[in-house]
Amino acid sequence: MTRSAIHYLDRYGSSSENLRRVLTRKVDRAARFHDKDPAEFAGLIDAVVDKCIRSGMVDDQAFAEAKLAADRRRGRSHRQIAMRLRSKGVNAGTVAEVLAGDEMSDLSAARIAARKKRIGAWRPETKRKDNRDRDLAALCRAGFSYQIARAVIDEDQDQNGDDQEI
Repeated sequence: MTRSAIHYLDRYGSSSENLRRVLTRKVDRAARFHDKDPAEFAGLIDAVVDKCIRSGMVDDQAFAEAKLAADRRRGRSHRQIAMRLRSKGVNAGTVAEVLAGDEMSDLSAARIAARKKRIGAWRPETKRKDNRDRDLAALCRAGFSYQIARAVIDEDQDQNGDDQEI
């Protein structure tokens, strides 16, 4: 079980709860194959996860900070990042603490998202007006507020200085 956890952690970053879920799925598959009760191995899963935490291989705070940095570079909103971290099993207190320490604003992240999707100021001038509502909706679906989406979509490319290509 420890080898499985180490193998998984070598390939992927993980929170303690996510590692517990991964190991639980692995135990469930093996228990079904061997006609055993998966509940017998719950203590073993907890012991392996605790061992990984004690050894420093799993650190929810570091995991959340790394995910935050990567998601911000991708142009994701605070809301979307919070949901992704919570789905990976990071507790709400850690999520709030990591997001409070974020230096990038949602406006900057929305600009990155718009540039990557080639919407708003990054759309050809002739097509901007026809696609304005569609572009606003795309940013709102990405978790940005309407005010931020409107500010990004309605601004000029020259105004924000981000006129480089992706």
